This record gives sequence, structure tokens and C-alpha cells, in this order.
Amino acid sequence: MSSPTSPAPVKGVAAGALRWAGILWFVVAAIGQAAFVGFILAFYGTRTAAGNYAGWNDKPLIDGYVAGDAAGNFVFAAHVLLASVVTFAGLMQLVPAIRRAFPALHRWSGRTFLIVAGFMALSGFWLTLVRGTSLSAVSSAAIVIDGLLILIFGGLAWRHAVKRRFDQHRLWAMRTFMVVSGVWFLRVGLMGWVIVNQGPVGMTGTLSGPADVVLVFGSYLIPLALLELYFRAGRSRRAAPKMLAAALVLAAAVFTAIGVFGTIALMWGPYL
Repeated sequence: MSSPTSPAPVKGVAAGALRWAGILWFVVAAIGQAAFVGFILAFYGTRTAAGNYAGWNDKPLIDGYVAGDAAGNFVFAAHVLLASVVTFAGLMQLVPAIRRAFPALHRWSGRTFLIVAGFMALSGFWLTLVRGTSLSAVSSAAIVIDGLLILIFGGLAWRHAVKRRFDQHRLWAMRTFMVVSGVWFLRVGLMGWVIVNQGPVGMTGTLSGPADVVLVFGSYLIPLALLELYFRAGRSRRAAPKMLAAALVLAAAVFTAIGVFGTIALMWGPYL
């Protein structure tokens, strides 16, 4: 048995708390992203398969279908429908059991994830800057920055994998997952904010209110910051950083769960 003054048991508890907080957040996120995939297929997928392209606009805010804009409509459809592919492939990358039991599947799903993510970043640039499919200059700037991060992080994840630097590859792959998930994080963040505040405090219909500005940029910067904190706490030899990071990740999991519920109930469910 350790002496009463030994820090080892405390460190063990702290490491366990950090690990389980991370697992809890991932489970909540996986449920929310699975719902996101389901909504994409049920809303956009069915309308596209039926040739009801104008039906993309049944969901308000952004007009996906524009009469006479064949190129824009095609890019929008590809961008939206491939979001289901990149989301599913991204989730597969983060499951250790798949990496261990099915390494070939992990490699190919990883390639799919990075290639589709790159296409989505580029198509997002085109839709935002050329077609003008955005709500405001603020949201356009956030989309462009997120797209740049996707290309940079995805390129680094691919490079480290090719060089067989797998520890670095996993770090950059997780960072890529966070920025690729920015669209999903934004929806979860918006609905979580609305539910917590019992209304759209600091928000506008064009995503240009003070809360909107924080949320549109924070949709990928905040998850990235939490991920870096998680990495650093995991490498720390002290218990305090691990417990602090565990508490913050746990709080993030709770807020994510609230946002997932709100997104399903208020943003997706009514249009299915």
C-alpha cells in the first residue's frame, strides 16, 4: 500500500477522471453526429434522390437551391451529402477498437475522411465566396478560416501517416476532426446557448450578434482549445492539471448533450 502522503493514487484517479471525461464527451458527440448524418440523409438525401431540389429550401435560413444555377446547385448537393460521409468516417477514426481490429478499414476510412474533408473545405470556399451562400460577413469569415484549418491540419495528418509517425498523425487527425466538425459544433452550440439562456440572447437571424460571433468562431476554436488542454493534461505528471481538464471536458460533455438535444428537437426534427 502507498503511504498517506504518496501522490501516486491521486495521480491515478486524476488520469482516470481525465480518460473517462474524454470517453463521455466522445459518446455524447457520437450520438449527436449520428443524428446529424441521419438528418442529412432524411432531409437532403431523400429530396435529392426524388429530384425535389427546390425542397432543399424547406429548411429556412440558407437557400440551397437557386433556380437556373446548375453548377451552384450541384456543388451544394455534393457539399451537403458528403458531410454525412466525412462525419461517419471521422467517427470511425476515433474508435480504438476499429484501429486495432481492422487496420485496413482504419486506413481507408482515414483516407476517405481526409480527401472528402479537403473537398468540403474547397467547396465551402466556393459556396461562400463565389456563390454567396452565407448569412453574413462574420459567418463567411468563420467558414473561410475553418476551411483553411481543415486543409492545413488534414495535410499534416496525412503527411505524418505517410512518414509512419503515428503518434503525431493521431494528434493531427484529432485536430482535423475538430475543425471538420465545425458545422456540427455550430449547430450544437447555437441550440445549447438558446436552451441554457431560455432564448436567443445576443443572437440575430444573420449570425452577427455578439453571441453569434463567439459561437461561429468558437465552433472550432473552442473545441480545439479543449483538445489541446486535454493533450497537455494527459502529458502532465501532476494531478491538478488532469483534474482541471477533466472538469472542463465534463462540462463540455454536458453542454454538448444539451445542444444535441436542442438541435434534434428544434433544428432538425421539425423538418423531417
